[in-house]
Amino acid sequence: MQIDILRDENKSTVILVGRLDTTTSPELESKLNEIIPTTKELIFDFNGLEYISSAGLRVMLMSQKQMNTNGCMKVINVCDDVKEIFDMTGFSDILTIE
Repeated sequence: MQIDILRDENKSTVILVGRLDTTTSPELESKLNEIIPTTKELIFDFNGLEYISSAGLRVMLMSQKQMNTNGCMKVINVCDDVKEIFDMTGFSDILTIE
């Protein structure tokens, strides 16, 4: 998986390409732990994300919990397959998806 992070003052955009699963989640979590403390607006761009596993959902939940006290978080450009996973797991009710 490819992880690109664009920073602009207090805003961070995390661009994911590939699969967010048990193999790639630890790398994403590590990068998020570095940027979330200084981020007020966190945006995940899922335009290139093909799949998300339960490990990836855990990272998303952790990020949302941290951003609830630190600022706001949203997910954009979600493909139908990932949107279906969010719907089935109830994450559509937890995350702001645009």
